Amino acid sequence: MNTPASSPVQKRPADSATAPASDAAQERPADRVLVLNCGSSSVKFRLFDGDRVVDKGTVERVGEAGGGPADHETAVRGILDGLDLSGLAAVGHRVVHGGKRFGEPVLIDDEVLTAIRDLVPLAPLHNPANLAGIEVARAALPEVPQVAVFDTAFHHTLPEAAATYAIERDTAERYGIRRYGFHGTSHAYVSRRTAELLGRPYAEVNTITLHLGNGASACAVAGGRSVATSMGMSPLEGLVMGTRSGDLDPTVIFHLRREGGLSVDEIDDLLNHRSGLLGLTGANDMREVLTRRADGDPAATLAFDVYCRRITGYVGAYYALLGRVDAVTFTAGVGEHAAPVRAAALAGLERLGIAVDPERNAGTGDRVISPEGAEVTVCVVGTDEEREIALQTRAVVEAAG
Repeated sequence: MNTPASSPVQKRPADSATAPASDAAQERPADRVLVLNCGSSSVKFRLFDGDRVVDKGTVERVGEAGGGPADHETAVRGILDGLDLSGLAAVGHRVVHGGKRFGEPVLIDDEVLTAIRDLVPLAPLHNPANLAGIEVARAALPEVPQVAVFDTAFHHTLPEAAATYAIERDTAERYGIRRYGFHGTSHAYVSRRTAELLGRPYAEVNTITLHLGNGASACAVAGGRSVATSMGMSPLEGLVMGTRSGDLDPTVIFHLRREGGLSVDEIDDLLNHRSGLLGLTGANDMREVLTRRADGDPAATLAFDVYCRRITGYVGAYYALLGRVDAVTFTAGVGEHAAPVRAAALAGLERLGIAVDPERNAGTGDRVISPEGAEVTVCVVGTDEEREIALQTRAVVEAAG
């Protein structure tokens, strides 16, 4: 949903968790946590009172010509001005890149802020937006603890063999070249929710989680620990995405530079913003790709096949790494809503005990979509990054006393 320029804050309809808080809930102000999720061109916010969502919304088209607010600072100020923040216990901020330093959420102070700023070269589109939200919230709410929750933190459990690229070690260490992984808050939430669906302890479940949105990533989670993930030093590596290429022979970059005369910035823009589904079809929205595929469009059909084949390969590889897989779970916009993608991505994996039941696949909500008695349970789970950020924020504040 695009936010009208005349109304920068788009309040979303209340869900089942947003009904007015009871008197008992109102007497627990320490449970009130505001989550700010600043993306490259948007800001999502959610205000929690315990488990209840008492306010939420999205500001879109931030910084876009003729769009919403001029910048993230303006967007966040508008959000804060429109909320009842009485009794607020903490503000939780999504920060995309925590590098090697941040393996868990932390209370934000000047030193942490400087460290996040130093990591901007690793996430030039996202960390500056995250910093803007933090700085505005700290200035507006100086007495309220602020917590940074890092997308990369969940993947700090990656074995060194998974995080290390096979290039000269000194060069890699000098420039921070390694696999960091992203979508960590989503993979953490979804893998935990999958264990709940299975009725089993989280520490005993091995899951392959597939976060398929405009950005997409796969993760192998062994007993609550990330042991492999498809995104690497940046969110460009791995699965085919809305506008990103995913896995690519590095020689393509050299070839475009030497033979095509493209600059480094032009190649960066090509691979991040003009590739993936957009590059293959002219549309980055899977819904349009599916419609065009159904109409027999060969470009859309090829894009769909490339997209799903890449997922199939990662599922097979992660099955081998985990040794035992209890569940494969789809999440995010495409993962939750595109039944043809789920079916095609797991087609041919029946010998691994992985299959999709067509009738269950056509349903809605958090559910099992594999046949009754399947060796590997296939699930669909709605991700909730803001709720995960709130949980982690509250834990940090409580631990700090």
